[in-house]
Amino acid sequence: MNNHAVLSASASHRWLNCLPSARLELEFENKSSEAAKEGTAAHELCEHKLKKALHMKSKRPVSEYDDNDMEKYTDTYVDFVMEQYEMAKQVCKDPIVLIEQHLDFSCYVPDGFGTGDCIIIADDKLHIIDFKYGMGVLVDAEDNPQMKLYALGALEIYDSLYDIKEVAMTIFQPRRENVSTWTIAVDELKTWAENELKPKAIMVYNGEGEYVPGEWCTFCRAAVRCRARAEEKLKLAQSEFKLPPLLTDAEIEEILAILPDLTKWANKITAYALDAAVNHGKEWYGFKVVEGRSVRKYKDEDAVAEKAMANGYKDIYRKSLIPLTQMQKLMGKTKFEKILGDLIYKPPGKPTLVPNSDKRKTYNVTNAINEFNKYKEEM
Repeated sequence: MNNHAVLSASASHRWLNCLPSARLELEFENKSSEAAKEGTAAHELCEHKLKKALHMKSKRPVSEYDDNDMEKYTDTYVDFVMEQYEMAKQVCKDPIVLIEQHLDFSCYVPDGFGTGDCIIIADDKLHIIDFKYGMGVLVDAEDNPQMKLYALGALEIYDSLYDIKEVAMTIFQPRRENVSTWTIAVDELKTWAENELKPKAIMVYNGEGEYVPGEWCTFCRAAVRCRARAEEKLKLAQSEFKLPPLLTDAEIEEILAILPDLTKWANKITAYALDAAVNHGKEWYGFKVVEGRSVRKYKDEDAVAEKAMANGYKDIYRKSLIPLTQMQKLMGKTKFEKILGDLIYKPPGKPTLVPNSDKRKTYNVTNAINEFNKYKEEM
């Protein structure tokens, strides 16, 4: 087994909170999802474009995931990096830009290493920029352990060459319109590394510590079979699934906090059980595999149209406007705004209850009541 994969930087948020999870994950196959493959393609395109912008040799990668959106989002990433590079030039004669840099932080984390998307090093400041192509989870740079590990790795190489006093860390997540930057003093970062990171990392590497379920379980490969997580989610049964009017406000607040993750967990359990039954012949007591419902489809639309018209049916096509995003791509953003700008509106989203940590501003209560009643009428 390859121990180099035990304490990855990308999973550090998880193993710093649930120490034994890193070892437990090794017992499960690391399947690459379509989203992960798309993200890899986007990163490779970012690397190529940034090298070209810095007048370095690079061959454009070819990928089945290439599309207009990827072109646009990778362009915005390169523009951002070059903007930061120009800013660094204003305070430093010879800033360094590193692309896809191997970073070793094994002095704090056993066998710890990772790859930094982009690092800009000036006289007294190190700036790490991490490109995130995913859009499912909003990633924040503040106190982000993955970014702090990258920073420690970069400091190991360049701290002796430059008088680096602080580290800026930026998450660039264009599909969520999220550019998050957080800065920390080098002394404070190293204090965290010595007092918190290093002791926990040693325990993680040795498979020690207690299982602690939390939001960090989302991408854990072992989550679907983790007993600690199952017990945490099943605590909801303590309410005996009472109807809302029979619960106290405090009980409802507790349930609201865990419902989203509970739903995700339940869906993963269902998907795991179905896969085991269909692909591995597993029989679950009290359950069986049946054919789900489906809808009828044309075998060949051209043949259907030809035969329908041959029998005298002419009005067989419907015509509608292309979606708004396709219309904007067709015209280009500037012409789209000029031609159709006054014909476009964005209705308010339906009221949604979220934790206070959500960065969206609080909805006007009066508007919320009106929109909620309108939404109920439409259901």
